Amino acid sequence: MRRHLWLRIGIVATVFVASLLYLYPPPFARAYLYGPAAQARRAGILPSTLNLGLDLQGGIHLVLGVDLDKAIEAQVERAGSGIRASLERKGIAVKDIRRRGTTELVVELLSPATWAAAQPTFGELPMFETKETDQAAGRVVLALRAREGTALRDLAVRQGLETIRNRVDQFGVAEPSIQQQGENRILIQLPGVQDPERAKALIGKTALLEFKLLDERTSVEEALAGKLPEGSEVLYQKHVDKETRQERRVPFVIQKKTLLTGADLSTARVSIDQTTSEPYVSVEFNAAGARAFAELTEANVNKRLAIILDGSVHSAPVIRERIPSGQAQITGGFTTEEATDLAIVLRAGALPAPVQVLEERTVGPSLGADSIRQGIIAILASTALVCLFMLVYYRLSGLIANVALGLNLLVLMAVMAGFHATLTLPGIAGIALTVGMAVDTNILIFERIREELRSGKTVRSAIDAGFSRAFKTVVDTHVTVLVSGLILYQFGTGPVKGFAVSLMIGILASLFTAVFFTRLLFDLIYTASRKVVSVSI
Repeated sequence: MRRHLWLRIGIVATVFVASLLYLYPPPFARAYLYGPAAQARRAGILPSTLNLGLDLQGGIHLVLGVDLDKAIEAQVERAGSGIRASLERKGIAVKDIRRRGTTELVVELLSPATWAAAQPTFGELPMFETKETDQAAGRVVLALRAREGTALRDLAVRQGLETIRNRVDQFGVAEPSIQQQGENRILIQLPGVQDPERAKALIGKTALLEFKLLDERTSVEEALAGKLPEGSEVLYQKHVDKETRQERRVPFVIQKKTLLTGADLSTARVSIDQTTSEPYVSVEFNAAGARAFAELTEANVNKRLAIILDGSVHSAPVIRERIPSGQAQITGGFTTEEATDLAIVLRAGALPAPVQVLEERTVGPSLGADSIRQGIIAILASTALVCLFMLVYYRLSGLIANVALGLNLLVLMAVMAGFHATLTLPGIAGIALTVGMAVDTNILIFERIREELRSGKTVRSAIDAGFSRAFKTVVDTHVTVLVSGLILYQFGTGPVKGFAVSLMIGILASLFTAVFFTRLLFDLIYTASRKVVSVSI
């Protein structure tokens, strides 16, 4: 027996069993290896443990445009609210604070005599610079600095990207592709999702949750007639009839001042009302939010508090007592799916700016199944032809190469499943290319062995010399292709990355099977016994 032969057999057996385990895990190991999300789909031909790309199993392709101006406007308005609160704390009365355009803020003091006392407050905002002043009128115009505007735009896209990724993850989509395109676009590919409307609603919802008091100084009728008090607005609650699907809008007079937002939420989950059996969303604040909610409810007992999501009133209950628990409920005649999606977007957080669907494509599952079938047929046909050639031309050594090729494909698929890599159509092309390279490696080794045999060496010496002489060339070619795959993966996107992943894994698997496994088989068949005098090659 050759040196370390049993150790090498053990390594190959371990790789073989581990590959089978990752591709076809038994029930008791399935959850441990992949978890519930990875078991969701089976394409019929391919193992369920492989994630299939958008081009294979169908899904949704979206390009969203982020309204960056809205993000800037929201930031400027928040700064205006901060200035108002700061001035009021100092006892300085404010006549009006309003946004002008996208980046400017106009502040008007009630009395010009407080001009000097108000100046330090304007200096507390390093993001703004003073553009105009009118001391006699008590008026100042602040403008957002250009570099701050650029930073806010970049931050809005990055925050939007992260928020959408969190929502998609909680939605349970395996291997989504979410990336920035250009300055203000986000590319989203969701393999396996067949309900584009639900996905768009989940992803595109801004999810700005606000708590505001109702303005009960005036009636809704008077407000709609134009007698709307300053600092208030009319918002609507939507009711949809479950049978006719007709929408009814109920108006409310709401104070504009936001008392609390969803930024302090710690969790949101779906619950069922025991009386009506309807689902609702139960939200819970973190410690800071719970304190603010307790103070809010304590100071406004017997008043109505509106819970507003993206400008729509969901409920406006009467505050009966102080609520110290930091918990609230959002009702609104939800279906279970609507309540689930709302809980997801609240947990993931609000988008920093509205988004708009610029491009939408849906790939049908039948196209994916056809693509899988054609790809598999192409691989099987090419593999069968190659295996037949190897058997005819190299006889027993060709059979060894074919067995190594089978292990190569098994290891490749298992590693892809183990790393939850996504198999795409270009990925199948990468596997086909790997098959060719694996066979080419064996041919290179076999031809070296033939040369050694023709020079008169013994079987053992010819095999040793053949593997030794071919080793450097094999490693060089594999490393070259591996580097190419790394470059494609680093700078490519979507399908190009899928091709690079399958190519790199296939090359590493090919190196293992051609150099290690094939040599092991030769050692077992030809060099472990002293009686062998010829080699079938």
